[in-house]
Amino acid sequence: MTSDQHPDGVRLQKVLSQAGIASRRAAEDLIVEGRVEVDGQIVTELGRRVDPVEAVIHVDGTRVNLRDDLVYLAFNKPKGVHSTMSDDRGRPCVGDYLRGRWEETPGVVHVGRLDENTEGLLLLTNDGDLGHRLMHPSYNVLKTYFAEVEGLVPRGLGKELRAGWELPDGIVKVDQFRVKDMHSGRSMIELVIHEGKKHIVRRLMASTGHPVRKLVRTAVGDVQLGAQRPGTIRRLNRGEVGSLYRNVEL
Repeated sequence: MTSDQHPDGVRLQKVLSQAGIASRRAAEDLIVEGRVEVDGQIVTELGRRVDPVEAVIHVDGTRVNLRDDLVYLAFNKPKGVHSTMSDDRGRPCVGDYLRGRWEETPGVVHVGRLDENTEGLLLLTNDGDLGHRLMHPSYNVLKTYFAEVEGLVPRGLGKELRAGWELPDGIVKVDQFRVKDMHSGRSMIELVIHEGKKHIVRRLMASTGHPVRKLVRTAVGDVQLGAQRPGTIRRLNRGEVGSLYRNVEL
């Protein structure tokens, strides 16, 4: 329903109900309890009408997506797939996996990139504001990786990486670092990093003397790859979309 059909807007509780936040009655309770914010202002009156196209609404601090033309997807990128929507050399790419179900949705693009040999979580959306902010370094969106690296990682390496590690293009700080397992001359590590520089995890670990053999991105912010199978695409749920909005202050 558009604002053109409702010159004075649509009742706030109806907008929340149509967005799948709660039943209309439960949405009224949220409003009365002061848990709903419209364009930066808390609203407690039930008669409030809003423009569902233009209004920015938060419930309990989480942005509500009011537009049904926006999609938010999680893709488990397999190894060997290029982070492009098309490839003039015919190599496998992200766009190949959108064909069929998602190719009719305009403007869907990948948020950032994973290199050809890196697997795991790649977000896709046609929400340009969100996509731009997720890639912008000022928002420090955390990305979690699982890596298999050469050699047995020494006990103090994580502390050094968290303190700051010098690469040719500057100091890099890892937010979290854990050794998960070590055997047969290799180590399994998990690291969380907000840096978005090209090949940052591979370059970082190579510089420590432990080059990466396998790399999987397992999370972006609070969105987890979980048990999603390689090559599959799923819609993010409302909570996941809301968490991404919070990450980038939308």
